Amino acid sequence: MGLIYIMQVYLVGGAVRDQLLNIEVKDRDWVVVGATPQQLLQKGYIQVGKTFPVFIDPQYKEEYALARTEKKSGTGYTGFICNFDPTVTLEQDLIRRDLTINAIAQDQQGNLYDPYGGIKDLNLGILRHISSSFIEDPLRVLRVARFAARYFYLNFKIAPETIELMTQIALQGELQHLSAERIWLETEKALQTQNPEIYFEILYKIGALKQLLPKLSNLCVFSSHNLSDSHSRMNSFSRIMLALQNATKLTGNYSSQSKNAIRFSAICCALKDILTFKDNNYYESEEKGNILIKSLCETLKIPHYIKDLACLSCKYYNLINKVFQLNPEEVLRLFSELDCWRRPERFKELLLVCTANQKGLEGKKMYYPQADFIFQLYQSTLEINIKKIIADGFQKEEIKKELTRQRLYMVQQTYKNFLHNRNMN
Repeated sequence: MGLIYIMQVYLVGGAVRDQLLNIEVKDRDWVVVGATPQQLLQKGYIQVGKTFPVFIDPQYKEEYALARTEKKSGTGYTGFICNFDPTVTLEQDLIRRDLTINAIAQDQQGNLYDPYGGIKDLNLGILRHISSSFIEDPLRVLRVARFAARYFYLNFKIAPETIELMTQIALQGELQHLSAERIWLETEKALQTQNPEIYFEILYKIGALKQLLPKLSNLCVFSSHNLSDSHSRMNSFSRIMLALQNATKLTGNYSSQSKNAIRFSAICCALKDILTFKDNNYYESEEKGNILIKSLCETLKIPHYIKDLACLSCKYYNLINKVFQLNPEEVLRLFSELDCWRRPERFKELLLVCTANQKGLEGKKMYYPQADFIFQLYQSTLEINIKKIIADGFQKEEIKKELTRQRLYMVQQTYKNFLHNRNMN
């Protein structure tokens, strides 16, 4: 007669952690102890895991994974052999996790199971690895840096011994085995936090940024020097991180997609500004800087929407900075190149990127008049009634010419009003 196992289900991971931190729980993951894949399939669960059995509850769409152990068998974060035999205990499953605060379980009666001191570390505000097997998964370096960014506002810090292991992983070159998709997935999650700069600062300090984002790392030299020397190589990383911080403040209530796009574009725009700046304030080719940013986006396989905004920001940042020196014809050409009439939201995001970078360039400056003025010029062109142009008898190419003429006129009038008001003041 075979052994009989009692199936037990526990809430685990982030749901328990955030619940204890009084943070809204968005996703709930479960671990199932004492069960086989066949048992869950018989209950109607849908298997989605390939390397190990993970199932989706068809009613609540929540994830259930069989308790498992992992043994390192190769390089990277996929080089593991999994054992999901029903004899695997809850403690064995929890110890394979990255941090103590992520290794707390709760049964269906609300009882907590904390074999590795996660609750104590939650109370102390410490991100601490569970065991020395932490070094077997290089992805954990990015995850811990992301958690540090996410919980920075709660004064969480990474334990010194965990920092040592993260540094060891970086030095061993294990991060090179991470796919671009995994790197970006963790990075975009970090970008959505209240303090995304912490993510990049930690990766730099442990030597991970050099492997993951070498173009950015080459400029990452921390310094306590005055930030007014905005293009000093001693201040390059601070300059980039300040632009990111400003972009974060400007996008607090934006959608996740817009946050990612604007915040990452702010990094790229600041990086490009430094890459194309040489000693004695001599600019190298603008195009070279744009190519480098495009290459960075392609290396990370960043979504097209974010890549487009990053490249546009890098290409037009300096021109938007000089908007007060442009004539109406040049402004209209700029609007056309930016496709701002068909893509107004992207145009607004672009102006936020420029605003964040100008603040990053000038320290505590809180006002960026170029963005306000160019948006005022753009809004003036929206007053034109295209239906009226058609009603007036214009046809085919004549419609486009008349629309351009009227847009130019509105921009010219806005310029005149601006100059008049400035002279009055």
